[in-house]
Amino acid sequence: MASLEELFSSLVLVFLPQHCYDEFFINFNFFNETCLKIALTKGLGIGIIAGSAMVKIPQMLKIMKARSGEGISVPGNLLEMFAISSSWSYAVARSFPFTAWGEALFLAIQTSIIIVLCLVYAKKSSYAVVYLVIYTGVMYVLLSGLTPVNVLATLQACNMPVMIVSRMIQIVTNIRNGHTGQLSAITMVLIFLGSVARIFTSIQETGDMVLVCVFISSSTFSGLIVLQMFWYWNVTNEYLKQKAKVE
Repeated sequence: MASLEELFSSLVLVFLPQHCYDEFFINFNFFNETCLKIALTKGLGIGIIAGSAMVKIPQMLKIMKARSGEGISVPGNLLEMFAISSSWSYAVARSFPFTAWGEALFLAIQTSIIIVLCLVYAKKSSYAVVYLVIYTGVMYVLLSGLTPVNVLATLQACNMPVMIVSRMIQIVTNIRNGHTGQLSAITMVLIFLGSVARIFTSIQETGDMVLVCVFISSSTFSGLIVLQMFWYWNVTNEYLKQKAKVE
């Protein structure tokens, strides 16, 4: 049976290289700059993945409670799925550590649920089924090794304009409506903070500037949606109250 010390070292070595383990827990040098950066990056990565596992749950609950996806742009979410999925498949193909891309898995699942909910409540259930079948097939092709890495790199390079367009669609939708409908403030704030943190972890763990630029653009435009939510806060609450009375 493994000792407590062996279990501890095995757990730590999952996230830190051997030389950093030695610096921290054998030499007790907790101020090694290189290892501190690695520890901070890994810690942020784990935190982002843990947060991503529930970041869109408030949005899902809000849609189910209202039985409506009003104000949520399905085309915008579909474009976001393209960005999430291409980043996910590209990172897997490049063998980046799970802490560098793990949130994409959870975001893909939750965003798919949001898309399906919006379609179902809009009485377009057949579209929801078609979406799920097509998306499952596409992800199999992207993750199975059938797709060349250079093709995945091209898809990844398209992420920045796609992400910008997806966010702009939602921004324009909010402006046209004059409110933010069923958009969840909690979800949007968490997405914004996660994107900001991912800029740092992507620089440290991958050094891939395409990936870094994608997260910079995501942070910028997610931040604009967060600002809109606070700008329209009172109008949105009043609109939803009036709608609830009518229904």
